[in-house]
Amino acid sequence: MSRTLRVRQSQTVVPFGVGAVFDIQGESFVATGIGDWPTRGRQPVESARLADRLGVTGFFSAPATANDRFDVADAPGAPYIRFPSWLFCGACRRMKRWRIADEKHGQAPRCPSCSPVRTLAPMRFVQICQAGHLSDVDWWFWAHSRRDGGERRQCVEREKLKFLVSERASGLEALSVACTAKGCGAVRDLLDVLGTHGLRCSGRNPWQRAAEAAQCTKPVQIVQRTAGNLYYPVVHSALDIPEPDVPQVIDDAVADQVREHGLWVMLCRDPGSPRATRFREMIQEDTGADDGLLDTLITEETGDPGPGTPVSPSASPGRPDLSREEWAAFMAPAPPATRNFAVRETTLGLAGETAEPWSSLAGRFGRVVLADRLREVRALSGFTRVSPDATVVPADTSRRLRWLPAVEVYGEGIFLTLDPGGLREWEEHSDVRRRVAGMRADLERSFQKDRLHSVTGPELTPRFVLLHTLAHLLIRQLSFESGYTTASLRERIYARPEQKQYGILVYTAAGDAEGTLGGLVRQGEPPRLAETLLRMTEAAAWCSADPLCAEHTGQGFGNLNRAACHACALLPETSCEAGNSLLDRALVVGGKHVPGYLEAIVIAARAAAATALEQA
Repeated sequence: MSRTLRVRQSQTVVPFGVGAVFDIQGESFVATGIGDWPTRGRQPVESARLADRLGVTGFFSAPATANDRFDVADAPGAPYIRFPSWLFCGACRRMKRWRIADEKHGQAPRCPSCSPVRTLAPMRFVQICQAGHLSDVDWWFWAHSRRDGGERRQCVEREKLKFLVSERASGLEALSVACTAKGCGAVRDLLDVLGTHGLRCSGRNPWQRAAEAAQCTKPVQIVQRTAGNLYYPVVHSALDIPEPDVPQVIDDAVADQVREHGLWVMLCRDPGSPRATRFREMIQEDTGADDGLLDTLITEETGDPGPGTPVSPSASPGRPDLSREEWAAFMAPAPPATRNFAVRETTLGLAGETAEPWSSLAGRFGRVVLADRLREVRALSGFTRVSPDATVVPADTSRRLRWLPAVEVYGEGIFLTLDPGGLREWEEHSDVRRRVAGMRADLERSFQKDRLHSVTGPELTPRFVLLHTLAHLLIRQLSFESGYTTASLRERIYARPEQKQYGILVYTAAGDAEGTLGGLVRQGEPPRLAETLLRMTEAAAWCSADPLCAEHTGQGFGNLNRAACHACALLPETSCEAGNSLLDRALVVGGKHVPGYLEAIVIAARAAAATALEQA
């Protein structure tokens, strides 16, 4: 029976982008570099703003197809090749090195020795290195080597192997690879297969030709082919927002005042430092210069091209900052509308409300903007293996192409800001700053600091942790209210103090019609959003893992979380910008040693509930 294997077009960036290994119907494949993509049928994806930031000429999505023909060259769809190439038969246990010439259209690999015919299964283990290379384990070397590192057996038959299972042991010790060559009999179990064993790196990925192999001296690590550290995609995304119609006009009088200001020279020396934020604010207070004018003058003075600097897609796993223009589009007095960006301002519906906890809720939030239609472009610039900060392998391993693979998705969203005055007062509290300082120290010790700083900015601030945690709590609550799953909702955090940002965007962005049904925007209408925020705050005040969760001084990967666990704040990885790290529920609802930004709402809600019970 002919099989049907399909990878959706939206999955060709994440999770099955270039370099990813995945299983489908019992078979295992790896996505090849974009240099092998067929030119016929691929579709251009427009995003000039993202292309400028990544230093590429444009983007293309994979050709759409109803059936990915993995075993036919130049077939429609993104190309994938079988990996690992070492397969075994579940009946006779023979191992076979599968080659492209062995492929038969519409059929899974079959064992040539068994009758009736049996389907071959892929080996469970592969080898990777920090340079981003991936290859089969040298099973011949493994079978003929010794655990103590002694002299290995001499044998000339390299492909007569069996993958055996013993009933006298359990776990990996029950599995072994044996050589069936005449007069050899070498065998070794897989008890210690995971880790490094002095194997040589192939210097390439499975889709690369032998001539493209590099001399690689990185240590090889054997992992399961579905291991989490086998593939870390480097994905960039940007919303499709209207281009500003009016160019920046420089007021010469104000510009002269800025250049003559006593702090101007100090600001230009290091405009990205944490103290530069305060310098900017003081200069703007004294001269009346806006952010655009100040940025233009800094660019002229320092020669730094600023936000439009093209970034090499393979230079770093970090992401360029695209939030400035998006923040300005949502905060515009009359938000512009285009075919792919339709937004409208609304309120919480609590104007003039004096009863608690509604009056406290109204005082803690600011602008509410509903996005009836959003377009997001997601591009894959490369990937790493072993760890996120390892060497980035570009999506085009030949390094000849100037475009990147991308997909466009449509959705809807809710944009919400905090009260700037209340936020400023809260983040100046000594207990708040002390708590975030501990998280900042953990971040600086983490191997993920470069990637996370591309999200948080040059320094982790209290407002980022607050807004990030608030976005997670809101997504979890909206999943109950709107009917969307948490994996269908995503966040964008706008929390850079130097750009005066203090808001979040929760939005859907699916590759099909699910993201544009209107259910999320409906939850943003008054009074639904206010009720959702109140229920979110009340739910966040208690976690089923409390008091352990609430009093934790470091949990999660790298101890980058505080009061945040799977029971209260964590989301699917695809929904979070920061990999489920830098979260602290105590900064939202309060804790023993730190005031929460929404703590007054929790207290007022409990008091109102107690009063209602007394009256009942």
